[in-house]
Amino acid sequence: MDIEDQMRNIANEIPEITVVNLVTWGASGAMIFGGVIPFIPQYRDIKRTSDADGFSIFVCLTLLVANTLRILFWFGKHFELPLLAQSIIMIFTMLVMVQLCVNVKNRSEIIVMRPHTLTEKRRSVDDGVTSHLSIKIPHQTSLRHTFTDFDTQYFWKWTDFSSYIEFMLVFSTGMGFVTFLFVDTVFYVELIGFLAVFTEALLGAPQFWKNFQNKSTIGMSIKMVCFWTMGDVFKTGYFIVRQAPPQFYICGTMQVAIDISILSQVFYYKYHPQVPPKKAAQ
Repeated sequence: MDIEDQMRNIANEIPEITVVNLVTWGASGAMIFGGVIPFIPQYRDIKRTSDADGFSIFVCLTLLVANTLRILFWFGKHFELPLLAQSIIMIFTMLVMVQLCVNVKNRSEIIVMRPHTLTEKRRSVDDGVTSHLSIKIPHQTSLRHTFTDFDTQYFWKWTDFSSYIEFMLVFSTGMGFVTFLFVDTVFYVELIGFLAVFTEALLGAPQFWKNFQNKSTIGMSIKMVCFWTMGDVFKTGYFIVRQAPPQFYICGTMQVAIDISILSQVFYYKYHPQVPPKKAAQ
């Protein structure tokens, strides 16, 4: 085979550049990186204000679990590579968000513990009597909560970033082993696929609940939620057009509904402001 034949074969293997192909490639690129974009304004807000109270860190947990399950689902039932790449990138993005929130909270939260008592012996020069002087000094420090404490009260509220990594390693390893055992079982594969997209569909639920508890959306990036809504509408349409498994577009529709509910909170608390319980107690 001469050089001309080799060049001709290479040219035949290269996809033809058409409008349809350009749109398809653009949509695939949007699927891969589009999920990260909504978190950029929230990341910048937290970085700028050094306040992460308005953002629910359980959003990160939801996406970490959902995308880990989606990757495992791929081993049992291959779907489009852009969706797989999206899951990998999203996992790294959520770990960055978690690290930022942990660092900010560790700097801003000081927990007052029981005061230290210092006892000093003093001997009177006149009568030779020894007296004890006790001084109470308030001691301020940050309480540490780690994954290895196995305290359910502080689940996903740990004070060190390594605990979140440890949890994800345990979860991924455990689910990976189970998937390895049942990867040929259709029911298990379909179940894990459903759990992946259903968990992702609940992405906005922790933020909705956080807003409800605070009776406010202060601290939450409205741009983030708007990007969520636009992205989820696009993503659901992409699932339908590309004939993705039914789990994807069914739960995508649910995700859009939750996004709209959060946006409704923004307007409700704007025109019906309420005093958060924390501020009312002060």
